[in-house]
Amino acid sequence: MKKAGSQSLSQFFVIRLGVIAAAIASLVTLAACGGSDTGLAASVPAAPVVQKRPNILYIMADDLGYSDIRAFGGEINTPNLDALVQSGRILTNHHTGTVCAITRSMLISGTDHHLVGEGTMGAPADERKGLPGYEGYLNDRALSVAQLLKDGGYHTYMAGKWHIGSGIPGSANGGGQTPDQWGFEHSYALLGGAASNHFAHEPAGSKNYTEDGQYVQPGQPGQPGGTGGSPALFYSTDFYTQRLISYIDANKADGKPFFAYAAFTSPHWPLQVPEPYLHNYAGKYDQGYDAIRNARIARQKALGIIPADFTPFAGVPEKLVSSPATVNNGSANAKYINAVHSAAQGYSDYGPGVVDKAWSSLSPAEKKAQARYMEIYAGMVENLDHNIGLLVQHLKDIGEYDNTFIMFQSDNGAEGWPIDSGADPTATDTANAADPVYAALGSDNGKQNAQRLQYGLRWAEVSATPFRLTKGYATEGGVSTPLIVHLPGQTTQLPTLRPFTHVTDNTATFLAVAQIAPPTQPAPPLLNSLNGADQNEGKVVYNNRYVYPISGQSLLPLLNGQGASVVHNAPFGDEAYGRGYLRSSDGQWKALWTEPPNGPLDGHWELFDVTVDRGENHDVSAQNPSVISSLIQQWNNYMSAVGGVEPQRPRGYY
Repeated sequence: MKKAGSQSLSQFFVIRLGVIAAAIASLVTLAACGGSDTGLAASVPAAPVVQKRPNILYIMADDLGYSDIRAFGGEINTPNLDALVQSGRILTNHHTGTVCAITRSMLISGTDHHLVGEGTMGAPADERKGLPGYEGYLNDRALSVAQLLKDGGYHTYMAGKWHIGSGIPGSANGGGQTPDQWGFEHSYALLGGAASNHFAHEPAGSKNYTEDGQYVQPGQPGQPGGTGGSPALFYSTDFYTQRLISYIDANKADGKPFFAYAAFTSPHWPLQVPEPYLHNYAGKYDQGYDAIRNARIARQKALGIIPADFTPFAGVPEKLVSSPATVNNGSANAKYINAVHSAAQGYSDYGPGVVDKAWSSLSPAEKKAQARYMEIYAGMVENLDHNIGLLVQHLKDIGEYDNTFIMFQSDNGAEGWPIDSGADPTATDTANAADPVYAALGSDNGKQNAQRLQYGLRWAEVSATPFRLTKGYATEGGVSTPLIVHLPGQTTQLPTLRPFTHVTDNTATFLAVAQIAPPTQPAPPLLNSLNGADQNEGKVVYNNRYVYPISGQSLLPLLNGQGASVVHNAPFGDEAYGRGYLRSSDGQWKALWTEPPNGPLDGHWELFDVTVDRGENHDVSAQNPSVISSLIQQWNNYMSAVGGVEPQRPRGYY
């Protein structure tokens, strides 16, 4: 294992720490939105009105691709998100982590995932196991936006996927890891990364879900989805919506603002959805991958999501057989190419590729199955949109919509998990195309474990349109997601925003909306007796803990038209699974490292001018040696600052 470069943690936070005070000042304008005439004569001074601070509704989809919803070019019916855009605005250049747990750790903490326990998704099994920052759950060096909001006078609620810790107090997993321990007043949480069945059917004693810090088992008698329980049917998206509404209603009479986190697990596999959504898209995808992708690109250009002259990613070349690994792969003699070890340095090993067929190479049975997967996926997205509509309508019904800040996004790029773990999926697809299996695809089998139905590599590429690759990669297709924002009192659509933004900016924005200043008191020095390093460098004090401060930038000045058009004017880097990127301070360049065979076989860093090639089609590293060299060094500095460790063998989560 190798740490790279040297840069102090304080420098890292100078680069990323937001100017929160300016963002808070912008709330003067925000609070004025939606004001009303008092009806008094001009000569009579109006009594001062104390404006309740805005509520915050944050909606996160799970593995939704950049182009799936209609507002971002998709063909899926999403009228409620369309309506949110019409009274809000779109941000087209928003970024997350490469996978869900990493993104969620940065959302809650407001800073880099390596610092707060999710250096990779879950605890690694390689040489990084046990290192600081690789605990696999939100560690005690993290702030929590929910705790800050709760301490600042907000009710705090969440329903849905947590994925950054599963131990309740006193459990064998260790305590302090569930949402109730991180500032959520009420929570109904799926603790892990995925439900084995969106319709639940949990066995007695299972520990996959908690409500307010206690394990619950939806599907058991007296519990949601179980005999005598309410509701009678548990479907994750529907259930989380109603649970969140019940939390909001329980305290609405006290007048306090709320932060509600709708952490939906849709459209994450297993592909399942109830009627009528299960069959709403019958026949829609029979034309195949390219026809759907090309239509999305045309709509994206018409909508202004991408420029008319944008060159989309050309697509992954067809692979009818899996490309072989190197001879030493998996052996003690392997010397793996990684972000700090290239072929030029004597490293040559990498793992196998995956089968990735074009539509024209599929048999009729394969096409039938593949089209059905996407039909079910589209139904899940439409059902998700329906539930978002229910949340928004409820805010209107209780008189809170005009005083609520709403943000919607996905947690990462589209899920491109191969259907058969890299092997040829023909047998699986053929079996799924035959009845009675075909007729039951996407339905509830009544068991805890549903059929693990996924839509595979090519549909994920369609979902990621117009970008390169998918979830798990540091490419734009892996870390770019749709973002929609509605300001309190906003009634008309505002112009699309295109600056680079990041999920840590959400955290800073929520605090600015709530008029809560983040902690800034420096932590006292704590010197390591062995090397003299200050173990509290860069940390701040909060609730008698020494924690890493929020490093994202509030988006309120941008959203209110009061700030500069650039949110990030310093180098910005990330790494996960050994894959990394570094965005230049001026926003022109992106250095990208991906392991072979999806990356260059010699292991070199690619370079893209993202001002003209965000599709990442043209590697210009050879033409710009000084630029790529500088960006690689900046990435090394970033890794050193956050305690990131490049694994000896880089590989994805599947």
